[in-house]
Amino acid sequence: MKALWKGAITFGLISIPVRLYSAVQEKRPKFHLLHEEDRGRIKYQRICSKCGKEVSWDDLVKGFEVSKDHYVDFTEDELESLGVDSVSAIDVVSFVPLTSIDPVYFNKTYYVAPEPSGLKAYKLLAEALEAEGQVGIAKVAFREKEHLATIRLKDDVFVLETMHWPDEIRAPEFEELDKSVSVRDAEVKMARQLVQQLSDDFKPEEFEDDYRKAVEALVEKKVEGEEITVAPAPSEEPAKVVDLMEALRASVDEAKKKKKAEPAPASDKKKTSPRKRASAS
Repeated sequence: MKALWKGAITFGLISIPVRLYSAVQEKRPKFHLLHEEDRGRIKYQRICSKCGKEVSWDDLVKGFEVSKDHYVDFTEDELESLGVDSVSAIDVVSFVPLTSIDPVYFNKTYYVAPEPSGLKAYKLLAEALEAEGQVGIAKVAFREKEHLATIRLKDDVFVLETMHWPDEIRAPEFEELDKSVSVRDAEVKMARQLVQQLSDDFKPEEFEDDYRKAVEALVEKKVEGEEITVAPAPSEEPAKVVDLMEALRASVDEAKKKKKAEPAPASDKKKTSPRKRASAS
């Protein structure tokens, strides 16, 4: 993997040289726009809105719009000399329980690998964080933006998760939620039963992208020249009024049947971590 940023983890007076790598390789069906007439791929050009000419990457500068069509230009050197600590460091400012952070803040995930010279300090911070059960709250700047972030340990590797800033989170203002609705105790009880029947540990290996697999299968058929039959769109009918209690009861019964049909786990014993912990003397 290619490092997308180099810097250091800093907390207190400790500095750990590290490299940042993307932890996620997003997979989705990759479509391109084509000219229907000759199947040529459509390309996008950098066209100047004033002169109408195509502009090369070498002729581009970054401009900050201060008013309508008025910009202040910046060079890369000027942006790098801003004097913000987070430009060259993952600046850890505090440690908090992970459960105290609302998931709505999380954005993207990266691996943080140590430089050889920072391995001991990296391991030391890893041991301390694991022992305390905490994650670091940090600030770091890369890709032309300063990010709020958490840094935590996962499988002996630090994981950095960038976060949205508080003023980027929209307030959930929905008029529908202001309306009064009567919910019966029996409905709540039945809903809780359904939640209990569907409760389990998170097992990511049990989930897969059905849409991507369906598109890939369709691509394979087209490559092999198989004729594709397009099913007619279902006619739009008015939504049926559902008896909520009956729907809950049927859902609970279905969940119970599925749970009974599942094979019993081989062992209920909790596995102990093989990892050796360093003890302080």
